[in-house]
Amino acid sequence: MAWLPGLLLRLVWRALGAFCSGLARLCAWRGGGARRPRAPPGPVPLSVNYHFTRQCNYRCGFCFHTAKTSFVLPLAQARRGLGLLKRAGMEKINFSGGEPFLHERGDFVGKLVQFCKQELKLPSVSIVSNGSMVTERWFKRYGEYLDILAVSCDSFSEEVNVLIGRGQGKHNHIKNLQKLRGWCRDYGVAFKINSVINRFNVEEDMNEQIQALNPVRWKVFQCLLIEGENTGEDALREAEKFVISDEDFELFLQRHKDVSCLVPESNKKMRDSYLILDEYMRFLNCKNGRKEPSRSILDVGVENAIQFSGFDENMFFKRGGKYVWSKADMGLEW
Repeated sequence: MAWLPGLLLRLVWRALGAFCSGLARLCAWRGGGARRPRAPPGPVPLSVNYHFTRQCNYRCGFCFHTAKTSFVLPLAQARRGLGLLKRAGMEKINFSGGEPFLHERGDFVGKLVQFCKQELKLPSVSIVSNGSMVTERWFKRYGEYLDILAVSCDSFSEEVNVLIGRGQGKHNHIKNLQKLRGWCRDYGVAFKINSVINRFNVEEDMNEQIQALNPVRWKVFQCLLIEGENTGEDALREAEKFVISDEDFELFLQRHKDVSCLVPESNKKMRDSYLILDEYMRFLNCKNGRKEPSRSILDVGVENAIQFSGFDENMFFKRGGKYVWSKADMGLEW
């Protein structure tokens, strides 16, 4: 048994070594020295703009999401992606294009709207449209699931709308806008107007018309150049002639400062403060002045894809990106 003291000594030394090693790892973890820190979490996709189609029946000269493809995800795939976004924290989805009512005559976007409200139970579901293809039949079928319809209107002069490219044949854009206002009231959908301020409408006074239509929000954008979309060699538009200065944009805002629903967005506010998904469900990063896509959320998940979105979450909140966006909370009198 002479070997017993030596064995015990070796066991004690082994235990002591293991204890010291564990203590060193603990100290390194608490002090942040040896262990690699976890990557900070990405932004929460609270509000997402899904441009599911690039096709459009208008040819607005300043358009910054042009018809470079005709691709539209199958409905099941689009629903799967929307479900991923909901699980990642999305509360508001905005469907845009292109013209979202062009594909399947509005039934495709209607099914997405119904899915988001009925199945995903999102607080807010909205659409941005030029309004030319929206029918009362659509409102009867899908209106209860839609919180906000935003209709694009850049001028209350039909000649200016045609000059911009927001017109089609004999259709009168302004008369159609008024008709849509009535349908939104009849079917309980909050009505919003989007206007892009550019060289052809910057001198216009829209106070009377906007106040008469009484939208819940009047979003006023400064004309924005995006390389590869409306400027540059591979662009489908040449928007340089539409561009206005920051000073001109500010003068337009001052002229309409008494419109209570006015929501201004300069180029600085707009460029990086939107989460934009393209037709393949890729986040588009506009930090470098052009749209650089991430990988699709369908392939790598929302958390991975959003890291490459270029999204400025602070600017999103600063520009008022979070507001009362559910029609149930607006207290509107239909």
